[in-house]
Amino acid sequence: MEQKITTLFLDIGGVILTSGWDRHSRHRAVTRFNLDQEEMEDRHHLVSGLFDAGMLSMDEYLNRVIFHQKRNFSKEDFKVFMFEQSVPIEGSIEFFKSLKGEHSLKVIAVNNEARELNDYRIHKYNLDLLFDAFVSSCYVHRSKPDLEMWRMACGIAQASPPQILYFDDRLMFVEVARSLGITSYHFQRLDDAKLFVKAINFSTISV
Repeated sequence: MEQKITTLFLDIGGVILTSGWDRHSRHRAVTRFNLDQEEMEDRHHLVSGLFDAGMLSMDEYLNRVIFHQKRNFSKEDFKVFMFEQSVPIEGSIEFFKSLKGEHSLKVIAVNNEARELNDYRIHKYNLDLLFDAFVSSCYVHRSKPDLEMWRMACGIAQASPPQILYFDDRLMFVEVARSLGITSYHFQRLDDAKLFVKAINFSTISV
């Protein structure tokens, strides 16, 4: 049986933009604001699941992780720093927009991100011009690698797994999506992803 690829599932952090608030960003925050890294990481990991799932606001997250004690910088200064960590991966938005147009694909974001960061990234970089829907952890109150994230995205896209091509920079998430029958690619470099796409037959795929 063969089915046409109709849909792209894309992670955002690590595929379209840099990661919003990963360990590298937090390490830069430690240096910039002279924080205790071990304490910050411990407190972050205690609440990060709630933050990503949209169950803690950014203010609540910062109160628990950073501003549980008096600081010599403001919460607004720290928020600005957090938002500044989001920059485009060169050429990625343009490539996936072109792919969408060339093959008339639906494009769905399947990503883990806190609400304020996700909203900022969407509006700052006009991601609504690329994506048709956002299955983001902060909106659906689930996070990858929960299988329900991909199942929900399939329902929203009205696409079955063989009709989907998925890109993610986290190997575990790629493996989980493959277990559902989704053709999945471990994104590391845009040039390599372009070579992978060239080998894909968008007209039909054997299942």
